[in-house]
Amino acid sequence: MKKSLITLLVAATTSLSAFAWPDKPITLVVPFPPGGSTDLIARTLSGKMGEKLGGATVVVDNKPGATGTIGATYIARAPADGHTLFVASLGPFVIAPHLFKVTYDALKDLDPITVVVQAPNVLVVPAASERKSVAEVIAHQKANPGKMSFASSGNGSSDHLTAELFWQQTGTSGVHVPYKGGGPVMSDLLGNQVESSFMNINTAMPQIKAGKLRALAITSAKRSPLLPDVPTLEESGVKDANVQSWQAVAAPKGLPADVKKRIHDAIVASINDPAVTPKLLELGFEVVLNTPEQFAAFQASEYARWQKLITSRNIKAD
Repeated sequence: MKKSLITLLVAATTSLSAFAWPDKPITLVVPFPPGGSTDLIARTLSGKMGEKLGGATVVVDNKPGATGTIGATYIARAPADGHTLFVASLGPFVIAPHLFKVTYDALKDLDPITVVVQAPNVLVVPAASERKSVAEVIAHQKANPGKMSFASSGNGSSDHLTAELFWQQTGTSGVHVPYKGGGPVMSDLLGNQVESSFMNINTAMPQIKAGKLRALAITSAKRSPLLPDVPTLEESGVKDANVQSWQAVAAPKGLPADVKKRIHDAIVASINDPAVTPKLLELGFEVVLNTPEQFAAFQASEYARWQKLITSRNIKAD
């Protein structure tokens, strides 16, 4: 009798947590400044999640700095009650821990909920560049090792690591030119101050469409519907160099299972909303929305992949 009563109490408490949540505003912590792809995804969610949760208040809190690790550290220490969530790109989840002394364990201190979207990078050169294909880029680098400049939004960024992977897989070398963000990269590409970049497709598309940048290859496994005439790296002869930038949602470790399910369901409903999905596709995003278990397995795989590259290439944060 006593055991049955305890079981009933536990079940009632578990049900109550889902029933009561959310009982205060939900904060989506973004570890980057406003205006980027991750911030866009967070603000898309904040505008819809509240609606899907029956009128809950959902706000975005930008906590930029240290390649996203300041925000990740904050989340790792926050209460696991479902009122504080982490919306971040792959950096804090699988790259930064290999480059910085972080005070969180990316695989143990965060509760994965879902990868929301992913988007490939695209190898671009200024429209005036003499290089018109990946083959010409490779030939140029082999004839001039360590001279062709590849700009990135910073050391350890996905565009930087894509260039490192490209050099590794083609047996070539170039010059990495890190900037503080994608804006300065674009400015110097358009000004012919740097020769190339593996830019995120969301950032590069407007200038590609305007004819100011030339797209040579895309880093996904298949061609993008936004750039159907641009081959993949694989089609261009570069093997095992597929890269996707991705944005995901996680929580502090220990999130109750029933609350996690409600959060996951609200995210899925928000992104699949007819007013949202087409806009994301137009920007070059591919909707993912996997399960927490699939996200956890994917994160572990990506973590090992980038750790191996960073170690083998001896990549440093500065």
